[in-house]
Amino acid sequence: MLRRCLVWLTGAAFCVGALSPPAFAQSNLPSLGDTASEDFNIGTERRLGDAIMREIMRDPDYVDDPILLEYLQSLWQPLVAAAQSLGDLDADLRQRFAYEPFLVRDRSVNAFALPGGFVGVHLGLMAITQTRDELASVLAHEMTHVNQRHIARGFANSKRQSLITAAAMILGVLAATRSGGADAANAMIMGGQALGMQGQLNFSRDMEREADRIGMAMMTTAGFQPSGMAAMFERLQQASRLNDYGGFPYLRSHPLTTERIGEARARLGTVGIGSPAALQSSPATALEHSAALARARVLMDTRADSLRRWQALDGEGSTPGATRGERFADDYSSALASSLLREWAAADASIRKAMSLARGTPPLAADVRAERAVRLLQVQSLIDRGDVRTARAVLAPLAQPGNTSRPVLLLSAQIALVMGRTGDVPAAQQSADQLQTWVAQYPVDAEAWLALSRVRTQLGQGLQALRADAESRYSLGDLPGAIERLRAGRRLAGTASGAGDFVELSVIDSRLNTIEAQRRQQLLDAKNL
Repeated sequence: MLRRCLVWLTGAAFCVGALSPPAFAQSNLPSLGDTASEDFNIGTERRLGDAIMREIMRDPDYVDDPILLEYLQSLWQPLVAAAQSLGDLDADLRQRFAYEPFLVRDRSVNAFALPGGFVGVHLGLMAITQTRDELASVLAHEMTHVNQRHIARGFANSKRQSLITAAAMILGVLAATRSGGADAANAMIMGGQALGMQGQLNFSRDMEREADRIGMAMMTTAGFQPSGMAAMFERLQQASRLNDYGGFPYLRSHPLTTERIGEARARLGTVGIGSPAALQSSPATALEHSAALARARVLMDTRADSLRRWQALDGEGSTPGATRGERFADDYSSALASSLLREWAAADASIRKAMSLARGTPPLAADVRAERAVRLLQVQSLIDRGDVRTARAVLAPLAQPGNTSRPVLLLSAQIALVMGRTGDVPAAQQSADQLQTWVAQYPVDAEAWLALSRVRTQLGQGLQALRADAESRYSLGDLPGAIERLRAGRRLAGTASGAGDFVELSVIDSRLNTIEAQRRQQLLDAKNL
């Protein structure tokens, strides 16, 4: 599968490699000013990453779940800021690399860094983490691979390895695994590139040590507990012993050892605890993480039999001695599974239980973030069953003016689309205005552009709808599709229904020229790689 190829490419497939003393972490690693940047510069690395992401985003296992991604970003962004404050991430790299985490619908425990600053996280990994610190430790490790340009270093260490070979192998593995040819994918990796692959994997051991050391310092600065890294190691070791079914791809290529876990524990005395100021400014809570892991474990396998298993968790005595967080996760899982099965009474019952746990009973305090997580789940469930007016009322406390939450924005758009069909034009127009403001700030949010296109269509704003549709396709890397939609906008402008909107036509012309130029460059790059 894709993750196996990424082990070869980066030596950074999910979990952190073996720890070592800090002095050894630097051995044999070239500085960023040497041949790494000369042979494989920042622009080249980003172009390769963009090319890989275009393929990944077309895959049905690419997951754009606004609620999970919002939570992932709440951990990711403090780490980015910490890396900048520590001097591990310079302004040029921050501007030119994507620094974008994304989700993969896969039960296996894995995460990986791609060229150009993209970091993939399997839902299976999110589902086994018990604290936000454990998940943050993985993100910090993978971000360090990006910041230290380990991919470029790998290419510098194997100069004969061409970029076209790397791209072809990654895309070839994608194609092979999608057609069920896992053996063919393995053969592709292990064939003529065997010597080069072994050299890169040997080289990556030092990269892994560096990523561990820097990642732990980054976690601390960002306000996370560095103990999360050692806890993650221990959890993986225990889980892999109990479940030896091949679901831990990292552990196959980077086996955990007692020594490695001991090193992680030993470092706790040198890095201190998470920054109190950072911790106080973070809105995340333990129950919110329970909601995230519960959501991940349900969404990673939505077949009916799997949903039935999660639905059976009612949080009342299913696990003797279960903590509040465990019961909350069970209720959330049951509610989401019931909603996906369209069994609304069962969903409502589990939602009530989860909300009761979130609100707490003395001496347990209410958890506002957990209440918000349950409310978002309830709103989506209500929308799916067609009760948009109740959904709107439930969402109202979260949809205050100035709210920039992506899940709230997209749920509001879904509600507005249904209400617009009944003649509620103000709701549709308000949603369009909010989405337009959002995409101005986040211009590569494909889902937001698509929602805007649908709302504009409902409002009869044809040119704006076509342009938004084009931007959605562009954000997904579909440049030909974006060009086709913009040309359709030009054609519409020549008709009676599209005439008169000169401002929007001007925007379409400008974007068309820009994207056509990018498409020509893209084809030229592919030819010259």
